[in-house]
Amino acid sequence: MTSTVSPRITILVDNRAAAGLTTEHGFSLWVEVGNRHILFDTGQKSGLLVENASLLGIDLAETDSIVLSHGHYDHSGGLSQILRLAPQAEIYLHPAAVAPRCSIVAGVPKSIKMPTISQMALNRVPMEKLHWLQREDHLGPGIGVTGPIPRLSSFEENGSSFFLDCVGLRPDPIDDDLALWMETTQGLIVIVGCAHAGLINTINYVSRLTGDRRIRAIIGGFHLQSAGPQRLRQTVAALQAYNPELIVPCHCTGEAAVAILQDTFGERVCPGMAGMICRIDHQSQLTISHRSAMTAA
Repeated sequence: MTSTVSPRITILVDNRAAAGLTTEHGFSLWVEVGNRHILFDTGQKSGLLVENASLLGIDLAETDSIVLSHGHYDHSGGLSQILRLAPQAEIYLHPAAVAPRCSIVAGVPKSIKMPTISQMALNRVPMEKLHWLQREDHLGPGIGVTGPIPRLSSFEENGSSFFLDCVGLRPDPIDDDLALWMETTQGLIVIVGCAHAGLINTINYVSRLTGDRRIRAIIGGFHLQSAGPQRLRQTVAALQAYNPELIVPCHCTGEAAVAILQDTFGERVCPGMAGMICRIDHQSQLTISHRSAMTAA
């Protein structure tokens, strides 16, 4: 590692929320590091994201970077309003984030693509502010985005319900899935939206990019809600090899996965919710707190 950071991370949108905040099936978090303000994903509904942020005392107009983990509607739905609030923001995403896509469950198709209003907002962004990621990139010293993540583990797959059409002829590999990482003095913080590339694939890749196997924290949706017992066991075993200090499962992780993580890692697992704050201070102490709308007021 050549540079390290001391971030403050606040979950703005999740399937669960602290008192006074609103939930939705979506994900967004806010990263403050030095003088940088990074918005990772934008949730499903722009109004909800802005309202939760305001109740938590966060001014989204200060956003200087937006990272989209992938293009699904529940991660990109708030993009148009954020770009109106923060037209100065640089945007980091994979080209496939704007692809048409559907999920098909029990024969019933559902469009899960980036909303049209978000795509229209992207089309108005100056080219120099758009970073179409085909490989890893850096937002600043000690802060990086993976770009496409190699799918190398033998037990991780993104599921059979995702397609690039709504008749089920073209499986969607979700190539746009990416992660954000930060380097601290005692290891890596890895942030994922849904980890469609596989949670272990993601951690392995960030470790390889940085040359650091120490994991301080893993935060985000792990997309294990439909995982069977064998995959859950293999995921936990691979995580044990990294011995993470903190695991914050959010959004699409699933109750069974959270339960087995808690059984294995105990108090190191802290299920996420809107209003949760993860902070690493300048003495490299990692703390978790929860801020409700009432305490933020």
